[in-house]
Amino acid sequence: MSEIHAYAALSAKGTLEPYSYDPGELGPEEVEIKVTHCGICHSDLSMLNNDWGMTRYPLIPGHEAVGTITAVGEHAKGLKVGQLVGVGWSAYSCLSCHECLSGEHNLCASNRGTIVGRHGGFADRLRVQWVWARPLPEGLDPAKAGPLLCGGVTVFNPLAMYATSPTARVGIIGIGGLGHMALQFASKWGCEVHAFTTSDSKEEEAHKLGAHFVHNTKKPGTLKKLTGSLDLIISTINVPQDVPGLLGTLAPHGRLHVVGAVLEPLQVPAMSLIFAQRSVTGSPTGSPTLLDKMLTFSARHGVAPVTETFPMSKVNEAMEHLRSGKARYRIVLENDLA
Repeated sequence: MSEIHAYAALSAKGTLEPYSYDPGELGPEEVEIKVTHCGICHSDLSMLNNDWGMTRYPLIPGHEAVGTITAVGEHAKGLKVGQLVGVGWSAYSCLSCHECLSGEHNLCASNRGTIVGRHGGFADRLRVQWVWARPLPEGLDPAKAGPLLCGGVTVFNPLAMYATSPTARVGIIGIGGLGHMALQFASKWGCEVHAFTTSDSKEEEAHKLGAHFVHNTKKPGTLKKLTGSLDLIISTINVPQDVPGLLGTLAPHGRLHVVGAVLEPLQVPAMSLIFAQRSVTGSPTGSPTLLDKMLTFSARHGVAPVTETFPMSKVNEAMEHLRSGKARYRIVLENDLA
């Protein structure tokens, strides 16, 4: 096999530089994908900075990759050369543990992230286990599909996992890279959608994305006005928040579901949980089956991320655009590697 050409950081917070490596022989359960587009997720930035203490360098980021299959291992199933596929956060699971056999491959103890100890999709080609290369349905724009494969399935997961009723009142905290897709999913699901933000400037766009109501949590009394009214809140932000106040907005049996990677402990008042039988939960991305459901839902209902496009050769400019908080709302790299 020929060398794979990519962009890699050699140290924490380093600049991404041209980098080539020999991938060796294709594994029997692997597929190789010619990458056409790759989204940039905030997790790529966290891994670049080693915020989670698990990064290995050189690091090739990129776990929202879209492209066509160029080679298929002898034990890979259901895929063929030339097929358009997408890859998200996960690239491998054991396929034999209880979680895998139950259809929850993303919870497999042996699950490997696409950029955790592996080379990711800021490259001309990418290799993953066949089960994690998901065929893209017709109707999805390959140039926009990448962010659905990580951020999209992350916010779709709680709606599906808890069999959310289309009559439910659902709150979305944060109108950003995750939240703007969550608003679309919840709206297309049929829910009454409440967007939580700290900026009045996002109100008009939140309504366009599907929010029926927009609440600025910086204004005094905002959460009090919603006391006991919401069935589900999906928190997409990675900064500390008023958990007691948010729990107070939940109806009996209501749920605060966390998908934003807050590094500080949540302050959860036990009595608020006990008397109204509320829950605080969390989840990662999703299984291959859930990815398929999410992609089908997106194609059928016209859910798509709002994206900005950079050529892959401008990856450092794109990363700085994300780092500065200017991205609206997801960045996609278009592969211009030779």
